[in-house]
Amino acid sequence: MVREDGAMTDVRHATEADLPAIKAIYDDEVRHGISTFTIEPPGLDYWRERLESTHPGDHVLVATDGDAVLGYAYSGSYRPREAYARTRETSVYLADSARGRGVGRRLYDDLLALMAGDGVHLVVAVVAVPNPASQALHVACGFTRAGVLHEVGHKLGRWIDTELWELRVR
Repeated sequence: MVREDGAMTDVRHATEADLPAIKAIYDDEVRHGISTFTIEPPGLDYWRERLESTHPGDHVLVATDGDAVLGYAYSGSYRPREAYARTRETSVYLADSARGRGVGRRLYDDLLALMAGDGVHLVVAVVAVPNPASQALHVACGFTRAGVLHEVGHKLGRWIDTELWELRVR
C-alpha cells in the first residue's frame, strides 16, 4: 500500500523483534479503550506464545512503515475444544497514527488469505460496541453480524456490549 507521501506500508509475519511494539499498541488499548476486555497489560510472554503457535490458521502479522509497527492482526483459538479446531478468532489493533489509512483492511486481507490457505473454515471476530470503524472494517471484509451479547463486559466504569461477526473462508 502506498501512502500519500509515497512511502510503502508493508504487511509481513511478525518477528520476536516486533513484540515490544505489538505490546505497546495493545497496552494502550488495555488502559484506555474498550476493544479488549483485558484490564492489566500482559507481559511479552503472552505475545511470544501467539507468535510461536504452530496451529494451522494461527498467525501474527504486522503492518510496518519503515521500522515502525503501525498495527497488527492475529488469529488464534476460538475455543479450546477439538471440534472448534478449524474455527479461528481474529483481532486487529492499530496505532492511533495508522487509523483511517487502510492499514486494518490490508492486515485483514492478508490474514484471511493465509487462514483460507490453512484450511480454516470459519473466522469469528468479537467487536466491542460502539466501534463504527471496526464494524465497517468487518463489513468491508465480508463478515456478517451474527449477534450481540448485551452488557457482557464491564470496563472503564461502564457495561459494554459485544457483537459477534463471522466469515466462512472455506
